[in-house]
Amino acid sequence: MLTFSLCMIVKNEEKLLAECLDSLKACMDEMILVDTGSVDATRQIAAAYTDKVYDFVWTGDFSDARNFSFSKETGDYIYCADADELLDAENQRRLAELKRHLESAPEIEIVQMHYVNQLSNGSVYNFDKEYRPKLFKRLRTFRWADPIHEQVVTEPLVFDSDIEIIHRQQQSHADRDLLAFERVLQNGGILSARLRKMYATELYKAGDERHLKQAADYFNGQMEEMSAESEHFQMAGLIPALAALAEGNDVEFLKLAMRLVAMEPCSEICYKLGCFYEARNDLAEAKLWYYNAAFETKPVVDFDAGNKAPLEALVRLARKKKETEAVSYYEKLIEERKGMVE
Repeated sequence: MLTFSLCMIVKNEEKLLAECLDSLKACMDEMILVDTGSVDATRQIAAAYTDKVYDFVWTGDFSDARNFSFSKETGDYIYCADADELLDAENQRRLAELKRHLESAPEIEIVQMHYVNQLSNGSVYNFDKEYRPKLFKRLRTFRWADPIHEQVVTEPLVFDSDIEIIHRQQQSHADRDLLAFERVLQNGGILSARLRKMYATELYKAGDERHLKQAADYFNGQMEEMSAESEHFQMAGLIPALAALAEGNDVEFLKLAMRLVAMEPCSEICYKLGCFYEARNDLAEAKLWYYNAAFETKPVVDFDAGNKAPLEALVRLARKKKETEAVSYYEKLIEERKGMVE
């Protein structure tokens, strides 16, 4: 019979851990929990569910801890979870059904599940619901494909399930994550394109003056290596501009913002220009930039900067000027665009 191994890394999760494990235990044949330094009751709670609780000395690298947890499992599939995740009764049923289905579909190597409730509690995600790979086949079987000019299939077969995992983040992890990015760079590490974008996203959404100033030099250096027409150039240029704005250096902010606008402007810089002029009560100029953010440009790190945020700003400006038709128009657009992120 096919088996599932739960692999988790935990630290100080006493508030949520039992409920998370209760929602998963019926489908798991093995539970492996790796504690990275808890000082609360996390380890005792874990021990009530499994005898496979391990200590791991934190290295500052989440991948190290995840790889250690994966090295301990023995099941056919690995289910990777965090303590702030929860499966309700319906999705517990769906997971059990998926387990039965995989018995007759051994070719499936990765299963994706919907991650929902992502926009609560100050998270830095762009979407409230999106697919994430959550279940992984432990041992891969290589297969030949095609009747002629055959070759070994190297891409994994990914199945998109209908399972929804409720994310119950208790507080923003932005400061922790930004410090982790800073440590990587201070130690001479290199950020992949994926991590670089995640770093810029967290800085845009949650970075304070200190974090933005710390990151400005790195992103200035990245701009020098990129084509001025690329999305990555816009993303990199956004951070030094925000650092100047956070420091109150208006001249430097406008210089950097205009440099981006002269190339291929993104929604984020247009939105920030709108905020800049609205704060100075120049409503006509603010309206121009909010309009550009909502209708003439595309976001590079924050989906909301090209959708809800500038539209709400346009509603706010229209109300100040008592433009009732404009208010209704922008409010209707907000409702229409709401479906784009659900």
